[in-house]
Amino acid sequence: MTERPSAFRLVFAPVRALFVSDASAGILLILVAIAAMLAANSPFAEDYHHLFHGTIFDASVFKLNTLHLWINDGLMAIFFFVVGLEVKREWIEGQLSTSQQRRMPVLAAAAGMAIPALVYLFFVNAEGAEGLTRGWAIPAATDIAFAMGVLGLLGNRVPASLRLFLLTVAIVDDIGAVLVIALFYTAKIKFSWLVGAVIVTAFMYAMNRMKVAAYWPFILAALVLWFFVLNSGVHATIAGVVAALTIPMVGEDDHTMVETMEHNLAPWSAYLIVPVFGFANAGVHLGDLGIAGILAPLPLAIAAGLFVGKQVGILSAIWLADKFGFAPRPDQATWTEIWGVSILCGIGFTMSLFISGLAFAGNALLIEEAKIGILMGSLISAAVGYTILRMTTTHPDDVRSPYID
Repeated sequence: MTERPSAFRLVFAPVRALFVSDASAGILLILVAIAAMLAANSPFAEDYHHLFHGTIFDASVFKLNTLHLWINDGLMAIFFFVVGLEVKREWIEGQLSTSQQRRMPVLAAAAGMAIPALVYLFFVNAEGAEGLTRGWAIPAATDIAFAMGVLGLLGNRVPASLRLFLLTVAIVDDIGAVLVIALFYTAKIKFSWLVGAVIVTAFMYAMNRMKVAAYWPFILAALVLWFFVLNSGVHATIAGVVAALTIPMVGEDDHTMVETMEHNLAPWSAYLIVPVFGFANAGVHLGDLGIAGILAPLPLAIAAGLFVGKQVGILSAIWLADKFGFAPRPDQATWTEIWGVSILCGIGFTMSLFISGLAFAGNALLIEEAKIGILMGSLISAAVGYTILRMTTTHPDDVRSPYID
């Protein structure tokens, strides 16, 4: 068996292979979005809505009293935990472990969050739409599974450097999205609960320093941390990221704890948690909106932010960094290919849906309009990005993933 180039060993690491080796995760999300839309516009629409929003018990018993809340505030904490594990591994020993490696992804991700936000604000302000500025972060996020799934449809035609670039930009993008949620979408803080969360975090950090090799103490502590954060006013999913950052890279017996946990949880996150979240959140009853609602300022601003803002921000950042010698553009990739991948970064399904629920909490109409904008922007970005890459990529002999027969 011929030796694989080292770049591909990095790109097609075991966890990465879940998203790179084929298009299954991305296709699954597309099917989930279609299923949610069909369910929300079928004779079963009322049942669909009641399933997720029907009250399970009184809120005085526990604040998560609907299936929708359990998915968004509970199940998604596991998704954020996996994100945190990936960020930690990449930052310490992966593709973000040196300042030189961080330059391009950080710059591209920062521009890819800022420009979509500005495009969004331009549209809502131009329309004179009041009360919509809070949604500025909705088009700032990239959905890694969806985007990598579209790349998977292209097989081995896309150069490895672009796959790796998209992955690292999405990782930095996730860091930015987590910070945005923590800083801008946090309710009134209850400091007694927050102090409890800090104490639990300190305990987990102490276990890290002691190189506790067992998983169960961290899992139990993470559940306690989630409960404290849930009641503190900070969004509960932030507990997932914080808990992940306390997991030791290696335990006392030198086994790789972070990588093992990430490898074990990533399939559950990609193929269960995210699809369940997507099905619970992507359904929009179009009859309640009509053409006027679909073409309202909010969905148009989000769609423009994702499709126009993302590609302009990321492509401009890469061009400027390459021109002025700050960081080189992805190796063996043409500018047209880089443009195509920049467009794919406009797929903002999972995190965008999540942020829209936080931005317009309590306003069902705006949340529905935001979902339309996210779906429009994401699907246009996926279709146009795929078409450009399909027509222009010239790497049919590139080495395939070792995880593909």
